[in-house]
Amino acid sequence: MAEDYVYLQGGRVGAPDAEDDSYTKDGTLDYRGNPANKTVTGTWKACPFILGNEFCERLAFYGLSANLVLYFKNNLHQSSAAAAKSISNWTGTCYLTPLIGAFLADAYLGRYKTIASFTIIYVIGMALLTMTTSVPGLKPTCVSKDDCYATAGQSAACFVALYLVALATGGIKPCVSAYGADQFDEDDEVEKKHKSSFFNWFYFVINIGALIASSLLVWIQTNKGWEWGFGIPAVSMAFAVVSFFSGTKLYRNQKPGGSPITRIVQVVVASVRKYRVKVPADESLFYETANAESAIKGSRKLEHTNEFRFFDKAFVELPTDNTKGFKDPWRLCSVTQVEELKSIIKLLPIWATGIVFAAVFSQMSNFFVLQGSHMDLHVGSSSFEIPAASLSVFDTLSVILWIPIYDRLIVPFTRKYTGHKNGITSLQRMGIGLFISIFSMICAAILEHIRLQMVREHSYYDLDHMPMSVFWQVPQYFLIGAAEVFTVIGQVDFFYDQAPDAMRSLSLSLALSTVALGNYFNSLLVTIVANVTTKNNKPGWLPDNLNYGNLDNFFCFLAVLSALNLGTFMLISKWYTYKKTLGTLR
Repeated sequence: MAEDYVYLQGGRVGAPDAEDDSYTKDGTLDYRGNPANKTVTGTWKACPFILGNEFCERLAFYGLSANLVLYFKNNLHQSSAAAAKSISNWTGTCYLTPLIGAFLADAYLGRYKTIASFTIIYVIGMALLTMTTSVPGLKPTCVSKDDCYATAGQSAACFVALYLVALATGGIKPCVSAYGADQFDEDDEVEKKHKSSFFNWFYFVINIGALIASSLLVWIQTNKGWEWGFGIPAVSMAFAVVSFFSGTKLYRNQKPGGSPITRIVQVVVASVRKYRVKVPADESLFYETANAESAIKGSRKLEHTNEFRFFDKAFVELPTDNTKGFKDPWRLCSVTQVEELKSIIKLLPIWATGIVFAAVFSQMSNFFVLQGSHMDLHVGSSSFEIPAASLSVFDTLSVILWIPIYDRLIVPFTRKYTGHKNGITSLQRMGIGLFISIFSMICAAILEHIRLQMVREHSYYDLDHMPMSVFWQVPQYFLIGAAEVFTVIGQVDFFYDQAPDAMRSLSLSLALSTVALGNYFNSLLVTIVANVTTKNNKPGWLPDNLNYGNLDNFFCFLAVLSALNLGTFMLISKWYTYKKTLGTLR
Protein backbone atom coordinates (compact mmCIF):
# COMPACT_ATOMS: atom_id res chain seq x y z
CA MET A 1 0.00 0.00 0.00
CA ALA A 2 1.03 3.62 -0.44
CA GLU A 3 1.22 4.11 3.31
CA ASP A 4 3.85 1.38 3.64
CA TYR A 5 7.31 2.80 3.21
CA VAL A 6 10.46 0.82 2.57
CA TYR A 7 13.62 2.80 3.32
CA LEU A 8 16.44 0.38 2.67
CA GLN A 9 15.78 -3.32 2.88
CA GLY A 10 12.07 -3.83 2.51
CA GLY A 11 10.87 -3.42 6.09
CA ARG A 12 7.25 -2.51 6.70
CA VAL A 13 6.49 0.61 8.71
CA GLY A 14 4.29 -0.04 11.69
CA ALA A 15 3.20 2.67 14.12
CA PRO A 16 4.42 2.05 17.67
CA ASP A 17 2.14 2.51 20.64
CA ALA A 18 1.79 6.22 21.43
CA GLU A 19 2.66 5.49 25.07
CA ASP A 20 5.79 3.48 24.20
CA ASP A 21 8.76 5.77 25.00
CA SER A 22 11.28 3.32 23.55
CA TYR A 23 10.52 4.55 20.02
CA THR A 24 11.08 7.97 18.49
CA LYS A 25 8.07 10.23 18.06
CA ASP A 26 9.38 12.21 15.11
CA GLY A 27 8.60 9.61 12.45
CA THR A 28 12.17 8.36 11.95
CA LEU A 29 12.85 4.77 10.84
CA ASP A 30 15.70 2.32 11.35
CA TYR A 31 17.69 0.78 8.50
CA ARG A 32 15.03 -1.91 7.98
CA GLY A 33 12.27 0.65 7.56
CA ASN A 34 10.72 0.06 11.00
CA PRO A 35 10.06 2.74 13.65
CA ALA A 36 13.40 3.71 15.20
CA ASN A 37 14.10 2.30 18.66
CA LYS A 38 15.71 4.98 20.84
CA THR A 39 17.88 2.52 22.73
CA VAL A 40 19.67 1.14 19.67
CA THR A 41 19.58 3.95 17.09
CA GLY A 42 20.46 7.59 16.75
CA THR A 43 21.85 10.18 19.19
CA TRP A 44 25.59 10.46 19.76
CA LYS A 45 26.19 6.73 19.20
CA ALA A 46 25.28 7.14 15.48
CA CYS A 47 26.99 10.52 15.02
CA PRO A 48 30.67 9.34 15.03
CA PHE A 49 30.14 7.57 11.68
CA ILE A 50 28.48 10.65 10.19
CA LEU A 51 31.15 12.94 11.62
CA GLY A 52 33.86 10.56 10.37
CA ASN A 53 32.42 10.77 6.87
CA GLU A 54 32.30 14.56 7.08
CA PHE A 55 35.85 14.80 8.48
CA CYS A 56 37.25 12.78 5.55
CA GLU A 57 35.16 14.66 2.98
CA ARG A 58 36.18 18.07 4.34
CA LEU A 59 39.83 16.97 4.48
CA ALA A 60 39.53 16.06 0.80
CA PHE A 61 37.64 19.22 -0.16
CA TYR A 62 39.89 21.70 1.63
CA GLY A 63 42.98 19.75 0.61
CA LEU A 64 41.80 20.27 -2.94
CA SER A 65 40.56 23.87 -2.73
CA ALA A 66 42.98 25.59 -0.30
CA ASN A 67 45.84 25.84 -2.80
CA LEU A 68 43.90 25.45 -6.04
CA VAL A 69 44.29 29.08 -7.07
CA LEU A 70 48.07 28.58 -7.26
CA TYR A 71 47.61 25.34 -9.22
CA PHE A 72 45.54 27.27 -11.78
CA LYS A 73 48.15 30.01 -11.95
CA ASN A 74 51.38 27.99 -11.92
CA ASN A 75 50.39 24.70 -13.55
CA LEU A 76 47.54 25.66 -15.89
CA HIS A 77 49.29 28.99 -16.65
CA GLN A 78 46.34 31.28 -15.85
CA SER A 79 46.64 34.98 -14.94
CA SER A 80 45.94 36.13 -11.37
CA ALA A 81 42.48 37.46 -12.26
CA ALA A 82 41.65 34.36 -14.33
CA ALA A 83 42.82 32.03 -11.56
CA ALA A 84 40.75 33.95 -8.98
CA LYS A 85 37.68 33.70 -11.24
CA SER A 86 38.29 29.99 -11.92
CA ILE A 87 38.43 29.16 -8.22
CA SER A 88 35.38 31.34 -7.52
CA ASN A 89 33.36 29.69 -10.31
CA TRP A 90 34.31 26.16 -9.23
CA THR A 91 33.70 26.85 -5.54
CA GLY A 92 30.42 28.49 -6.44
CA THR A 93 29.34 25.40 -8.34
CA CYS A 94 30.26 23.22 -5.35
CA TYR A 95 27.74 25.19 -3.32
CA LEU A 96 25.07 25.37 -6.04
CA THR A 97 24.82 21.65 -6.84
CA PRO A 98 23.43 21.00 -3.32
CA LEU A 99 20.10 22.17 -4.72
CA ILE A 100 20.12 18.99 -6.85
CA GLY A 101 21.15 16.71 -4.01
CA ALA A 102 18.66 18.27 -1.61
CA PHE A 103 15.80 17.84 -4.05
CA LEU A 104 16.61 14.16 -4.55
CA ALA A 105 16.95 13.60 -0.78
CA ASP A 106 13.73 15.36 0.22
CA ALA A 107 11.64 14.08 -2.68
CA TYR A 108 12.72 10.54 -3.51
CA LEU A 109 15.92 8.99 -2.14
CA GLY A 110 16.09 10.13 1.46
CA ARG A 111 19.29 11.46 2.99
CA TYR A 112 20.98 8.08 3.51
CA LYS A 113 20.87 6.94 -0.12
CA THR A 114 21.75 10.43 -1.38
CA ILE A 115 24.88 10.69 0.79
CA ALA A 116 25.93 7.12 -0.03
CA SER A 117 25.63 7.46 -3.81
CA PHE A 118 27.19 10.92 -4.14
CA THR A 119 30.12 9.96 -1.89
CA ILE A 120 31.02 7.23 -4.38
CA ILE A 121 30.86 9.77 -7.25
CA TYR A 122 33.20 11.96 -5.18
CA VAL A 123 35.80 9.18 -5.01
CA ILE A 124 35.65 8.75 -8.80
CA GLY A 125 36.16 12.49 -9.35
CA MET A 126 39.12 12.65 -6.98
CA ALA A 127 40.71 9.61 -8.61
CA LEU A 128 40.40 11.23 -12.06
CA LEU A 129 41.87 14.50 -10.75
CA THR A 130 44.84 12.62 -9.30
CA MET A 131 45.40 11.03 -12.71
CA THR A 132 45.56 14.49 -14.35
CA THR A 133 48.59 15.28 -12.17
CA SER A 134 50.41 11.95 -12.48
CA VAL A 135 49.61 10.22 -15.79
CA PRO A 136 51.83 11.26 -18.75
CA GLY A 137 49.76 12.98 -21.40
CA LEU A 138 47.17 14.13 -18.86
CA LYS A 139 49.46 16.17 -16.61
CA PRO A 140 50.81 19.61 -17.66
CA THR A 141 54.37 19.98 -18.95
CA CYS A 142 56.57 21.84 -16.46
CA VAL A 143 59.75 23.79 -17.24
CA SER A 144 60.20 24.36 -13.50
CA LYS A 145 58.10 23.83 -10.38
CA ASP A 146 56.20 27.12 -10.86
CA ASP A 147 56.30 27.34 -14.65
CA CYS A 148 54.04 24.80 -16.35
CA TYR A 149 51.95 24.71 -19.51
CA ALA A 150 48.77 22.74 -20.11
CA THR A 151 47.22 21.89 -23.45
CA ALA A 152 43.50 22.48 -24.01
CA GLY A 153 42.89 18.75 -23.53
CA GLN A 154 44.85 18.61 -20.27
CA SER A 155 42.99 21.63 -18.90
CA ALA A 156 39.69 20.08 -19.98
CA ALA A 157 40.49 16.80 -18.19
CA CYS A 158 41.36 18.73 -15.02
CA PHE A 159 38.12 20.71 -15.09
CA VAL A 160 36.00 17.61 -15.87
CA ALA A 161 37.40 15.99 -12.72
CA LEU A 162 36.92 19.16 -10.67
CA TYR A 163 33.30 19.60 -11.75
CA LEU A 164 32.59 15.93 -11.13
CA VAL A 165 33.73 16.61 -7.56
CA ALA A 166 31.51 19.72 -7.55
CA LEU A 167 28.53 17.55 -8.55
CA ALA A 168 29.36 15.01 -5.83
CA THR A 169 29.51 17.66 -3.11
CA GLY A 170 25.94 18.52 -4.05
CA GLY A 171 24.66 15.28 -2.58
CA ILE A 172 26.70 15.54 0.61
CA LYS A 173 26.72 19.17 1.76
CA PRO A 174 22.95 19.68 2.24
CA CYS A 175 22.36 16.22 3.66
CA VAL A 176 25.12 15.36 6.14
CA SER A 177 24.39 18.07 8.72
CA ALA A 178 20.64 17.47 8.40
CA TYR A 179 21.19 13.71 8.65
CA GLY A 180 23.16 14.19 11.85
CA ALA A 181 20.36 16.36 13.27
CA ASP A 182 17.87 13.64 12.29
CA GLN A 183 19.55 11.39 14.88
CA PHE A 184 18.00 13.49 17.66
CA ASP A 185 14.25 13.18 18.32
CA GLU A 186 12.63 16.62 18.13
CA ASP A 187 9.77 15.42 20.35
CA ASP A 188 12.16 14.33 23.10
CA GLU A 189 13.21 17.36 25.16
CA VAL A 190 16.46 15.72 26.31
CA GLU A 191 17.55 14.78 22.77
CA LYS A 192 16.37 18.10 21.32
CA LYS A 193 18.82 20.04 23.50
CA HIS A 194 21.70 18.12 21.92
CA LYS A 195 20.74 19.07 18.36
CA SER A 196 22.08 22.64 18.48
CA SER A 197 25.22 21.33 20.18
CA PHE A 198 25.58 18.81 17.35
CA PHE A 199 25.79 21.63 14.79
CA ASN A 200 28.62 23.24 16.79
CA TRP A 201 30.64 20.02 17.02
CA PHE A 202 29.81 19.13 13.43
CA TYR A 203 31.50 22.36 12.37
CA PHE A 204 34.34 21.65 14.79
CA VAL A 205 35.04 18.34 12.99
CA ILE A 206 34.89 20.11 9.63
CA ASN A 207 37.61 22.47 10.75
CA ILE A 208 39.84 19.73 12.12
CA GLY A 209 39.80 18.34 8.57
CA ALA A 210 40.45 21.81 7.20
CA LEU A 211 43.33 22.28 9.65
CA ILE A 212 45.12 19.18 8.37
CA ALA A 213 44.36 20.12 4.77
CA SER A 214 45.57 23.72 5.02
CA SER A 215 48.78 22.76 6.80
CA LEU A 216 50.01 19.27 5.93
CA LEU A 217 48.34 18.81 2.54
CA VAL A 218 49.22 22.29 1.30
CA TRP A 219 52.85 21.68 2.31
CA ILE A 220 52.82 18.34 0.45
CA GLN A 221 51.38 20.00 -2.67
CA THR A 222 54.03 22.71 -2.57
CA ASN A 223 57.03 20.53 -1.74
CA LYS A 224 56.24 16.96 -2.84
CA GLY A 225 54.05 17.54 -5.90
CA TRP A 226 50.42 17.71 -6.88
CA GLU A 227 50.10 13.98 -7.52
CA TRP A 228 50.60 13.43 -3.76
CA GLY A 229 48.66 16.57 -2.89
CA PHE A 230 45.57 15.34 -4.76
CA GLY A 231 46.15 11.61 -4.22
CA ILE A 232 45.88 11.82 -0.42
CA PRO A 233 42.46 13.56 -0.57
CA ALA A 234 41.32 10.81 -2.95
CA VAL A 235 42.29 8.17 -0.38
CA SER A 236 40.55 10.24 2.31
CA MET A 237 37.31 10.04 0.34
CA ALA A 238 37.62 6.26 0.19
CA PHE A 239 37.74 6.29 4.01
CA ALA A 240 34.67 8.56 4.00
CA VAL A 241 32.72 5.84 2.18
CA VAL A 242 33.82 3.19 4.69
CA SER A 243 32.96 5.38 7.68
CA PHE A 244 29.46 6.20 6.46
CA PHE A 245 28.44 2.65 5.58
CA SER A 246 29.81 1.34 8.89
CA GLY A 247 27.07 3.13 10.83
CA THR A 248 24.12 1.98 8.70
CA LYS A 249 22.44 -0.10 11.43
CA LEU A 250 22.56 2.79 13.93
CA TYR A 251 21.05 5.53 11.78
CA ARG A 252 17.59 7.04 12.06
CA ASN A 253 16.06 7.91 8.69
CA GLN A 254 13.35 10.41 7.78
CA LYS A 255 10.89 9.45 5.06
CA PRO A 256 11.09 11.49 1.84
CA GLY A 257 7.98 13.64 1.60
CA GLY A 258 7.64 13.70 -2.17
CA SER A 259 8.74 16.53 -4.42
CA PRO A 260 8.83 19.81 -2.44
CA ILE A 261 9.06 21.74 -5.69
CA THR A 262 5.83 20.15 -6.93
CA ARG A 263 4.04 21.05 -3.70
CA ILE A 264 5.22 24.66 -3.94
CA VAL A 265 4.11 24.97 -7.57
CA GLN A 266 0.72 23.41 -6.71
CA VAL A 267 0.09 26.14 -4.13
CA VAL A 268 1.00 28.87 -6.62
CA VAL A 269 -1.21 27.36 -9.36
CA ALA A 270 -4.16 26.77 -7.00
CA SER A 271 -4.02 30.30 -5.56
CA VAL A 272 -3.78 31.89 -9.03
CA ARG A 273 -6.79 29.84 -10.20
CA LYS A 274 -8.75 31.15 -7.20
CA TYR A 275 -7.56 34.74 -7.33
CA ARG A 276 -11.17 35.97 -7.11
CA VAL A 277 -12.04 33.77 -4.12
CA LYS A 278 -12.38 35.42 -0.71
CA VAL A 279 -10.69 33.65 2.18
CA PRO A 280 -13.22 33.01 5.00
CA ALA A 281 -12.50 34.43 8.47
CA ASP A 282 -13.45 31.12 10.13
CA GLU A 283 -10.27 29.01 10.12
CA SER A 284 -12.30 25.84 10.68
CA LEU A 285 -13.36 26.15 7.04
CA PHE A 286 -9.76 25.90 5.81
CA TYR A 287 -8.93 22.64 4.05
CA GLU A 288 -6.66 20.34 6.06
CA THR A 289 -6.70 16.70 7.05
CA ALA A 290 -8.95 16.03 10.04
CA ASN A 291 -6.49 13.93 12.04
CA ALA A 292 -3.42 15.13 13.93
CA GLU A 293 -1.05 13.96 11.23
CA SER A 294 -0.07 16.02 8.23
CA ALA A 295 -1.00 14.80 4.76
CA ILE A 296 2.66 15.27 3.81
CA LYS A 297 4.95 12.36 4.64
CA GLY A 298 7.79 13.26 6.99
CA SER A 299 6.15 16.52 8.06
CA ARG A 300 4.18 17.92 10.97
CA LYS A 301 1.30 20.30 10.43
CA LEU A 302 2.16 23.99 10.35
CA GLU A 303 0.06 26.62 12.07
CA HIS A 304 -1.71 29.09 9.78
CA THR A 305 -0.14 32.55 9.56
CA ASN A 306 -1.51 35.83 8.18
CA GLU A 307 1.50 36.60 5.96
CA PHE A 308 1.31 36.39 2.16
CA ARG A 309 -2.46 35.91 2.39
CA PHE A 310 -2.85 35.64 -1.38
CA PHE A 311 -1.67 32.03 -1.16
CA ASP A 312 -4.38 31.26 1.45
CA LYS A 313 -6.80 31.04 -1.45
CA ALA A 314 -5.24 27.65 -2.27
CA PHE A 315 -6.84 26.00 0.80
CA VAL A 316 -10.35 27.43 0.26
CA GLU A 317 -12.45 24.42 -0.79
CA LEU A 318 -14.80 24.80 -3.77
CA PRO A 319 -17.11 22.25 -5.46
CA THR A 320 -14.89 22.36 -8.57
CA ASP A 321 -11.89 21.11 -6.55
CA ASN A 322 -13.11 17.51 -6.79
CA THR A 323 -12.09 15.54 -9.87
CA LYS A 324 -13.71 12.11 -10.26
CA GLY A 325 -14.27 11.89 -6.52
CA PHE A 326 -10.72 12.97 -5.56
CA LYS A 327 -9.34 16.29 -4.36
CA ASP A 328 -7.33 17.84 -7.19
CA PRO A 329 -3.97 18.91 -5.65
CA TRP A 330 -3.56 21.53 -8.39
CA ARG A 331 -6.80 23.18 -7.23
CA LEU A 332 -6.89 22.50 -3.48
CA CYS A 333 -3.94 22.44 -1.06
CA SER A 334 -3.76 21.86 2.68
CA VAL A 335 -2.92 24.63 5.16
CA THR A 336 0.43 22.95 5.85
CA GLN A 337 1.27 22.88 2.15
CA VAL A 338 0.52 26.60 1.87
CA GLU A 339 2.57 27.34 4.98
CA GLU A 340 5.50 25.40 3.50
CA LEU A 341 5.63 27.91 0.66
CA LYS A 342 5.31 30.82 3.08
CA SER A 343 8.16 29.44 5.20
CA ILE A 344 10.48 29.30 2.18
CA ILE A 345 9.49 32.82 1.08
CA LYS A 346 10.25 34.15 4.58
CA LEU A 347 13.69 32.55 4.47
CA LEU A 348 14.67 34.22 1.19
CA PRO A 349 15.53 37.72 2.52
CA ILE A 350 17.73 36.20 5.25
CA TRP A 351 19.25 33.94 2.58
CA ALA A 352 20.07 36.92 0.34
CA THR A 353 22.13 38.64 3.04
CA GLY A 354 24.44 35.61 3.13
CA ILE A 355 25.70 36.30 -0.40
CA VAL A 356 27.91 39.28 0.51
CA PHE A 357 29.31 37.39 3.51
CA ALA A 358 30.17 34.47 1.21
CA ALA A 359 31.97 36.87 -1.16
CA VAL A 360 34.05 38.12 1.77
CA PHE A 361 34.71 34.57 2.96
CA SER A 362 35.86 33.54 -0.55
CA GLN A 363 38.83 35.92 -0.29
CA MET A 364 40.56 33.29 1.85
CA SER A 365 40.96 30.98 -1.13
CA ASN A 366 41.97 33.60 -3.70
CA PHE A 367 43.20 37.12 -2.88
CA PHE A 368 44.38 36.33 0.64
CA VAL A 369 46.54 33.58 -0.89
CA LEU A 370 47.78 35.81 -3.72
CA GLN A 371 48.50 38.60 -1.23
CA GLY A 372 50.49 36.22 0.97
CA SER A 373 52.42 34.80 -1.99
CA HIS A 374 54.17 38.18 -2.41
CA MET A 375 55.31 38.29 1.23
CA ASP A 376 58.17 36.65 3.12
CA LEU A 377 57.19 33.01 3.63
CA HIS A 378 60.00 32.05 6.01
CA VAL A 379 59.16 30.88 9.52
CA GLY A 380 61.24 33.15 11.77
CA SER A 381 64.93 33.17 10.88
CA SER A 382 64.91 29.57 9.62
CA SER A 383 65.17 28.54 5.97
CA PHE A 384 61.81 26.75 6.14
CA GLU A 385 59.10 28.38 4.01
CA ILE A 386 55.39 28.03 4.66
CA PRO A 387 53.07 27.97 1.61
CA ALA A 388 50.90 31.11 1.40
CA ALA A 389 47.73 28.98 1.34
CA SER A 390 48.71 27.44 4.68
CA LEU A 391 47.88 30.71 6.45
CA SER A 392 44.25 29.56 6.26
CA VAL A 393 45.23 27.30 9.16
CA PHE A 394 44.71 30.36 11.38
CA ASP A 395 41.13 30.62 10.20
CA THR A 396 40.70 26.97 11.18
CA LEU A 397 42.44 27.45 14.53
CA SER A 398 40.17 30.40 15.19
CA VAL A 399 37.10 28.25 14.53
CA ILE A 400 38.43 25.40 16.68
CA LEU A 401 39.07 27.92 19.48
CA TRP A 402 35.74 29.74 19.23
CA ILE A 403 33.39 26.72 19.00
CA PRO A 404 34.14 25.39 22.52
CA ILE A 405 34.11 28.95 23.87
CA TYR A 406 30.70 29.54 22.28
CA ASP A 407 29.22 26.16 23.22
CA ARG A 408 30.58 25.92 26.78
CA LEU A 409 30.86 29.56 27.89
CA ILE A 410 28.82 31.99 25.78
CA VAL A 411 25.66 29.85 25.53
CA PRO A 412 25.37 29.06 29.29
CA PHE A 413 26.22 32.67 30.20
CA THR A 414 23.71 34.31 27.85
CA ARG A 415 21.04 31.70 28.66
CA LYS A 416 20.89 33.02 32.23
CA TYR A 417 19.88 36.46 30.97
CA THR A 418 17.81 35.68 27.88
CA GLY A 419 16.10 32.44 28.91
CA HIS A 420 16.59 31.18 25.34
CA LYS A 421 17.68 27.51 25.18
CA ASN A 422 20.63 28.45 22.92
CA GLY A 423 21.52 31.66 24.77
CA ILE A 424 20.90 33.87 21.75
CA THR A 425 18.76 33.27 18.69
CA SER A 426 20.21 32.03 15.42
CA LEU A 427 19.50 35.41 13.81
CA GLN A 428 21.38 37.25 16.55
CA ARG A 429 24.26 34.84 16.14
CA MET A 430 24.38 35.43 12.38
CA GLY A 431 24.31 39.21 12.86
CA ILE A 432 27.34 39.11 15.19
CA GLY A 433 29.25 37.15 12.54
CA LEU A 434 28.37 39.66 9.81
CA PHE A 435 29.65 42.45 12.07
CA ILE A 436 32.97 40.67 12.67
CA SER A 437 33.45 40.02 8.94
CA ILE A 438 33.62 43.78 8.27
CA PHE A 439 36.73 44.04 10.41
CA SER A 440 38.36 41.14 8.58
CA MET A 441 38.22 43.14 5.34
CA ILE A 442 39.38 46.32 7.07
CA CYS A 443 42.31 44.41 8.55
CA ALA A 444 43.24 42.95 5.12
CA ALA A 445 42.98 46.40 3.52
CA ILE A 446 45.25 48.01 6.13
CA LEU A 447 47.86 45.27 5.73
CA GLU A 448 47.83 45.57 1.93
CA HIS A 449 48.07 49.38 2.14
CA ILE A 450 51.15 49.10 4.38
CA ARG A 451 52.64 46.40 2.12
CA LEU A 452 52.19 48.50 -1.01
CA GLN A 453 53.75 51.52 0.70
CA MET A 454 56.86 49.42 1.41
CA VAL A 455 56.90 48.20 -2.20
CA ARG A 456 56.81 51.76 -3.53
CA GLU A 457 59.31 53.18 -1.02
CA HIS A 458 61.91 50.46 -1.66
CA SER A 459 61.06 49.53 -5.29
CA TYR A 460 60.18 45.94 -4.44
CA TYR A 461 57.94 45.71 -7.52
CA ASP A 462 59.63 42.74 -9.13
CA LEU A 463 60.60 40.83 -6.00
CA ASP A 464 58.85 37.47 -5.70
CA HIS A 465 58.77 37.79 -1.90
CA MET A 466 59.22 41.20 -0.27
CA PRO A 467 60.80 41.37 3.23
CA MET A 468 57.50 41.52 5.13
CA SER A 469 56.41 38.42 7.05
CA VAL A 470 53.34 36.60 5.76
CA PHE A 471 52.31 36.12 9.39
CA TRP A 472 50.98 39.69 9.37
CA GLN A 473 47.98 38.08 7.65
CA VAL A 474 47.08 36.14 10.82
CA PRO A 475 44.60 38.77 12.19
CA GLN A 476 42.47 38.82 9.02
CA TYR A 477 42.30 35.00 8.95
CA PHE A 478 41.52 34.88 12.68
CA LEU A 479 38.65 37.35 12.28
CA ILE A 480 37.20 35.39 9.34
CA GLY A 481 37.26 32.29 11.54
CA ALA A 482 35.38 34.06 14.34
CA ALA A 483 32.81 35.32 11.81
CA GLU A 484 32.35 31.73 10.57
CA VAL A 485 31.50 30.40 14.02
CA PHE A 486 28.73 32.94 14.41
CA THR A 487 27.37 33.35 10.88
CA VAL A 488 27.86 29.99 9.15
CA ILE A 489 26.85 27.74 12.07
CA GLY A 490 24.02 30.15 12.84
CA GLN A 491 22.83 29.79 9.22
CA VAL A 492 22.85 25.99 9.38
CA ASP A 493 20.93 25.95 12.67
CA PHE A 494 18.46 28.60 11.46
CA PHE A 495 17.72 27.09 8.05
CA TYR A 496 17.32 23.59 9.53
CA ASP A 497 15.09 24.75 12.37
CA GLN A 498 12.87 27.09 10.32
CA ALA A 499 12.43 24.81 7.34
CA PRO A 500 9.28 22.68 7.00
CA ASP A 501 10.04 19.12 8.15
CA ALA A 502 9.89 17.64 4.64
CA MET A 503 12.04 20.42 3.13
CA ARG A 504 15.06 20.46 5.42
CA SER A 505 17.63 19.25 2.91
CA LEU A 506 16.26 21.76 0.41
CA SER A 507 16.44 24.52 3.01
CA LEU A 508 20.05 23.69 3.91
CA SER A 509 20.95 23.61 0.22
CA LEU A 510 19.40 27.08 0.01
CA ALA A 511 21.75 28.22 2.78
CA LEU A 512 24.70 26.62 0.99
CA SER A 513 23.73 28.28 -2.27
CA THR A 514 24.68 31.64 -0.72
CA VAL A 515 28.27 30.40 -0.83
CA ALA A 516 27.84 29.61 -4.52
CA LEU A 517 26.29 32.97 -5.32
CA GLY A 518 28.86 34.70 -3.13
CA ASN A 519 31.67 33.16 -5.18
CA TYR A 520 29.93 34.04 -8.44
CA PHE A 521 29.35 37.53 -7.07
CA ASN A 522 33.05 37.80 -6.22
CA SER A 523 33.94 36.61 -9.72
CA LEU A 524 31.65 39.30 -11.15
CA LEU A 525 33.18 41.96 -8.90
CA VAL A 526 36.69 40.93 -9.97
CA THR A 527 35.68 41.19 -13.65
CA ILE A 528 34.06 44.61 -13.21
CA VAL A 529 36.88 46.01 -11.07
CA ALA A 530 39.55 44.67 -13.45
CA ASN A 531 37.80 46.22 -16.48
CA VAL A 532 37.00 49.57 -14.87
CA THR A 533 40.40 50.13 -13.22
CA THR A 534 42.57 49.12 -16.20
CA LYS A 535 41.33 51.85 -18.53
CA ASN A 536 43.86 54.23 -20.10
CA ASN A 537 46.61 51.58 -19.88
CA LYS A 538 46.60 51.60 -16.06
CA PRO A 539 47.58 48.38 -14.25
CA GLY A 540 44.34 48.53 -12.27
CA TRP A 541 43.60 47.26 -8.78
CA LEU A 542 44.15 43.58 -9.58
CA PRO A 543 47.05 43.05 -12.04
CA ASP A 544 49.00 39.79 -12.38
CA ASN A 545 51.74 41.30 -10.23
CA LEU A 546 49.83 42.69 -7.24
CA ASN A 547 52.82 44.91 -6.37
CA TYR A 548 51.69 47.21 -9.18
CA GLY A 549 48.02 47.17 -8.13
CA ASN A 550 45.68 48.39 -5.38
CA LEU A 551 44.25 45.28 -3.78
CA ASP A 552 43.71 47.39 -0.63
CA ASN A 553 41.00 49.33 -2.47
CA PHE A 554 39.23 46.09 -3.35
CA PHE A 555 39.25 44.98 0.30
CA CYS A 556 37.88 48.39 1.36
CA PHE A 557 35.13 48.05 -1.23
CA LEU A 558 34.15 44.67 0.27
CA ALA A 559 34.16 46.19 3.79
CA VAL A 560 31.68 48.86 2.69
CA LEU A 561 29.45 46.24 1.04
CA SER A 562 29.59 44.19 4.26
CA ALA A 563 28.51 47.16 6.38
CA LEU A 564 25.55 47.85 4.09
CA ASN A 565 24.69 44.14 4.16
CA LEU A 566 24.70 44.11 7.98
CA GLY A 567 22.27 47.05 8.08
CA THR A 568 19.95 45.23 5.68
CA PHE A 569 20.15 42.03 7.73
CA MET A 570 19.19 43.86 10.94
CA LEU A 571 16.09 45.34 9.31
CA ILE A 572 15.02 41.96 7.88
CA SER A 573 15.58 40.18 11.20
CA LYS A 574 13.14 42.50 12.97
CA TRP A 575 10.47 41.54 10.44
CA TYR A 576 10.99 37.77 10.62
CA THR A 577 8.45 35.57 12.49
CA TYR A 578 9.33 32.02 13.58
CA LYS A 579 7.33 28.99 12.40
CA LYS A 580 4.95 27.05 14.67
CA THR A 581 4.22 23.35 14.24
CA LEU A 582 1.15 21.33 15.22
CA GLY A 583 0.48 17.62 15.62
CA THR A 584 2.94 14.83 14.83
CA LEU A 585 5.08 13.63 11.97
CA ARG A 586 3.57 11.26 9.45
